[in-house]
Amino acid sequence: MANTPQTRNEDTPQGLAFAVTAYVLWGFLPLYMKAVAHVPAVEIVAHRVIWSVPLAGLVLIILRRTKDLRAALLNPRMLMMACVTAALISLNWATYVWAVTSGNALDAALGYYINPLFSIALGAILLREPLTRMQLVAVGLAALGVAVLIYKAGSLPWAALGMMVTWGFYAFFKRSLPIGPNQGFLLEVLILLIPALGYVLWLGATGTGHFGATAFDTAFLAGAGIVTAVPLLIYANGAKLVRLSTMGILQYIAPTMIFLIAIFLFGEEIDRGRMIAFPLIWAGLVVYSVPMVRQLRRPA
Repeated sequence: MANTPQTRNEDTPQGLAFAVTAYVLWGFLPLYMKAVAHVPAVEIVAHRVIWSVPLAGLVLIILRRTKDLRAALLNPRMLMMACVTAALISLNWATYVWAVTSGNALDAALGYYINPLFSIALGAILLREPLTRMQLVAVGLAALGVAVLIYKAGSLPWAALGMMVTWGFYAFFKRSLPIGPNQGFLLEVLILLIPALGYVLWLGATGTGHFGATAFDTAFLAGAGIVTAVPLLIYANGAKLVRLSTMGILQYIAPTMIFLIAIFLFGEEIDRGRMIAFPLIWAGLVVYSVPMVRQLRRPA
């Protein structure tokens, strides 16, 4: 397809700016989701899909890239790949929303802490992205921190592992989707639109839906499209301008913000394991980031 942005196996300043912005916005997302904690997670996800469609469509109209979307809708191979990424992102959303709204935001943070390790593994194994000795040390420190969290929890954190697998493979397949990031996101939510609309209409017919019940619920559920589409569109643009391993390590921004929000605003308990793991994970981030920053500062 003509004019399709190509994935670059290198870090660019523009890509890093997009990625950091997306993760900071995701870091604040629990505050929004907590406000509608009384709404079932699946219903929230359905509204995230429905209200993302007009926003994502407006972006394509402004950018005059609707032709690419029409071509993608007529391409069976691309549609199949988009169905895979759409399924992965919807499962990730549902798991995340459930964790935050059920009082388990720290599990959501744990899931995002594991994500970079999984992304780095995918990058090294599937894309053969080389890792330096310092980067291996950084991954080891982060892995140790996550291992402490899992050990202290006394059981496998299924929500965290689910978020790890769904987001890790979403990021991987998203890079391989032969379409621009903005078109790709709209294609995904269009694929999810029919089941989302069907579910919301069924809730309305049975009188169990929250949309329209109160002005607050209506406004926040409709606004779910904005808080969903904006960071994901920013992320999608950044994902094709940095390495998968770099995208993975930058994911520590969001879980750190979620971690702090869960403790200081939601009142979730921090145990000894988290007190040990948190510094280990950030030490890994620092070790990994130093060579990357030095490389970016070198003249082209």
